[in-house]
Amino acid sequence: MSINRREFLAGALLSGAASAWSAEEAVKPKVRAITAFLRLDRPRYQEQIHETLQTLRQAKRLIEAGGYQVEGVRIVTQPFPEYVRGLSRPEALRFFQEYDALAAKESFDPNIGPAMFADSDDPAHAELLGEVLSVTKILEGSLVIAGEGGIQWKCLQAAAKLVKFVEEHSPGSAANFNFTATAMLAPYAPFYPGAYHLGEGRRFAIGTEGANVVDWVFARTAGNAPLAADRLSQALSMHAVALEKLARQAEKETGWMYMGIDATPAPLREVSIGAAIEKFTGARFGSSGTMTACAIITKAVQSVPVKRVGYSGLMLPVLEDTLLAQRWGEGAYDVDALLAYSAVCGTGLDTIPMAGDVSQPQIERIMGDVATLAYKWKKPLTARLLPVTGKKAGERTAFDDPFLVNTVIQPIR
Repeated sequence: MSINRREFLAGALLSGAASAWSAEEAVKPKVRAITAFLRLDRPRYQEQIHETLQTLRQAKRLIEAGGYQVEGVRIVTQPFPEYVRGLSRPEALRFFQEYDALAAKESFDPNIGPAMFADSDDPAHAELLGEVLSVTKILEGSLVIAGEGGIQWKCLQAAAKLVKFVEEHSPGSAANFNFTATAMLAPYAPFYPGAYHLGEGRRFAIGTEGANVVDWVFARTAGNAPLAADRLSQALSMHAVALEKLARQAEKETGWMYMGIDATPAPLREVSIGAAIEKFTGARFGSSGTMTACAIITKAVQSVPVKRVGYSGLMLPVLEDTLLAQRWGEGAYDVDALLAYSAVCGTGLDTIPMAGDVSQPQIERIMGDVATLAYKWKKPLTARLLPVTGKKAGERTAFDDPFLVNTVIQPIR
């Protein structure tokens, strides 16, 4: 969409073209994250983090003054192999533990970027990331398994190996929540764990948590696909335009460049995208009509007249959504269904609970399917897989995490 057309549509929405949805104003998305992209200089990283947090907190105040609740702030660095070069393995681990402690103290979420961006990168960096995730609490990272040049099989194998290592070495096998394998994801996505950048920093982006908006619209347009698509586009656009106006103000005041909004309606536990989809279909998630609902949401997100970044689609994170977790435990859908939905939405396979005996070759095949689908359709997808040591199919997970909903583990074919 051209800038002129985007600005025209944005102005129309703000001036009252969406007045049919004036009652919707009481149903606002949260801002899941204001995400800063920083080029870290290790010798002065604490000073840089302090300065970045000042910028993020200023942006947070502006957005909250505009009527939107902000859940948290995040900082993404360039890929970590660039700034730990020259450190021994123990020194690198000590640095990341110190950085993790700083993040906990200052209440921000840190992402240290991809350990491998291409097959030519050293797999030892992926091994180091596995160790880092296993001994820290907050740090997040990724590997890139597909890009414009195709599927990256060495990265994919390293990612599967990392998942098994972290399963076996992190407390409760929980640290894989902080890792994902990404495919065809562009830089400056605000959502974790796949966020990354390769630039000079001093950039920021916004990610929303808008499953409640989808729920509100679908409850009023159940079964009517054309009406649902139109009304959801209006509702999401109205909020995205308002948020972009606030982000532009933050850009002007801070001097940090605004990169865009990912209006993907992320869920969080009881704020459920699965429940919203069931209101539209009138049936259990996974039944006929689920794919149609996924496509409607994705089309609406991609229609918003703002600068878009990230996934800009639909997230179906199994363990971050109370209804999705319940339906997974009931066997209403599986990995193959999620891959099918990913053909019309995103983000692939997100927070998938697995038995501890899932093998590395099995994980490689699953990640290979995600990478193949992403590369075929040139769309961003991820694989965030959570095998649990000692757990078998039919048993219940026992994650102790406020962001995760426990459910029954299903067999992986």
